[in-house]
Amino acid sequence: MRPAPPLLMLLPALVLLPVLALLPSQWHGGGGELIGRFLLAAVQPSLDPVVLRSIMGGLAVTLGMAFLGWSASLVLGLVLGAASSRTVWSTLSGHRWPAEALRRLLAIPRSVHELIWGLILLQLLGLQPVVAVLAIALPFGALVARVIADLLDTLPTHTLEALRGGGAPAPAALLTALGPPLLPGLLSYGGYRLECALRSATLLGVFGLGGLGTELRLTMQSLEFRELWSGLWLLLAVMLALETGVARLRRRWLMPSRLGLAGGGVGRRGREMVLALLALVPLGLVVARALGVEASALLRRPPLPALPPPDWAAVAALPWPALVAGTVVLTLVAACLAVGLAPLQWLLVAPWPAMKMLMRLGWALQRLWPPPLTALLLLFLLQPGLLTAALALGLHNLGILGRLLLESAVDSGAGRQQALLGAGSGPRQALLYGRLAPVANAYLAYGAYRADVMLRETVVVGLVGATGLGSQLMESLSSFAWDQILALVAVYALLTLLGEEISDRARHRLLEGKGQREREASQLNTSY
Repeated sequence: MRPAPPLLMLLPALVLLPVLALLPSQWHGGGGELIGRFLLAAVQPSLDPVVLRSIMGGLAVTLGMAFLGWSASLVLGLVLGAASSRTVWSTLSGHRWPAEALRRLLAIPRSVHELIWGLILLQLLGLQPVVAVLAIALPFGALVARVIADLLDTLPTHTLEALRGGGAPAPAALLTALGPPLLPGLLSYGGYRLECALRSATLLGVFGLGGLGTELRLTMQSLEFRELWSGLWLLLAVMLALETGVARLRRRWLMPSRLGLAGGGVGRRGREMVLALLALVPLGLVVARALGVEASALLRRPPLPALPPPDWAAVAALPWPALVAGTVVLTLVAACLAVGLAPLQWLLVAPWPAMKMLMRLGWALQRLWPPPLTALLLLFLLQPGLLTAALALGLHNLGILGRLLLESAVDSGAGRQQALLGAGSGPRQALLYGRLAPVANAYLAYGAYRADVMLRETVVVGLVGATGLGSQLMESLSSFAWDQILALVAVYALLTLLGEEISDRARHRLLEGKGQREREASQLNTSY
């Protein structure tokens, strides 16, 4: 016997039982008054002109880092994605092995979290704006390349075969046949990545790379909660405006008539794709100019001092089994909390529309609030350790998964839900079997992917003393132990690639059937 898909969505929430059982042993409650001040400051943010000017300056820096890193990753990912597509290589040379080799090579930069890139580049290049840009562009570019390659390889090839059979050159045939169908996915995923870049730029600022994240961390550490909420509300307004704009662009560009896919011939569609690609040229020039200015400054820097000889005996003496086990347990607990609590919270507030609005606001704040600051806030009440880190990571990803669940279910099963309500079912039962049932498998499939992301994100909560690779990596970075850093990053990359493989298999099993998998592949890929 297997549980029904909507009930399967709720099974991860069972992790609440051991979490609630362990919570009293971790509770110290010494910061209850501070938590009260923090919540009260949410409705009394500081309106001091000096504070607002400082926040606006930090926000401008964060937006600049996010935009430059995002645009560089988009240009880089488009080029590398086409270069790692099996369809492209089969058409150009008749061989697919170069695409496979490049895919495996690109797995290395995307397996390393942008925070690790930022901290390593910070040690090598110093406190430069280009550090944050490169820290976002390198892993994001590899992620975009993977998605673009997957989208290209899942597109139908009958138009491409017809053009090649008619004597069209391979590059022109590829651009004309695959370009227009690729553009909606590229625009949709690119918009999502811009939101991620803004969150990543804020996170990098928390760790000292400038921008609004640095302002938030300093106000948090100095307990200036009113100033903290001034920055949070402003950042939330920017984030919601960005999400709304991206959602509207997605709905506009995903309409087939916008791209001429419903008719009009491949020639016109090819010209539209060429114009769309040419629109990326100014974007690439802006990025190249900004990075070129920083690169010229970096070239004038004195050479780095010689590194000390590696101490491989000390590297081998690290408690590797405990570090890996702590990272895996932290990931599993955080993933279960995030995946299971999103539908559970929606079911709990189903009878009250006003509570649903508060839930959506809470999810928006959770995905906006960087996990390290959530961990610092939890330390007012809890002792440092794995449970505190898991709660911080799970709450952040709960906001992301909750938003995805709401967007997926907004047009799904509304008629079935109304029918169940009319038949006398309760609001929770109608929501569960009417609206959540059609999206259950897709949601769980994305939850499997998000668990892979959380494995990379465990490094950002290492500062709360969680027993894992992230905590050890922070210690090694603070002591400039480059041999340990290289070993830890390598283990992180291997563990992430293993988790990526497991999550891929889980998604394919959840999306059983070729037709179902093809229908959901685009939604899941554009949610990466």
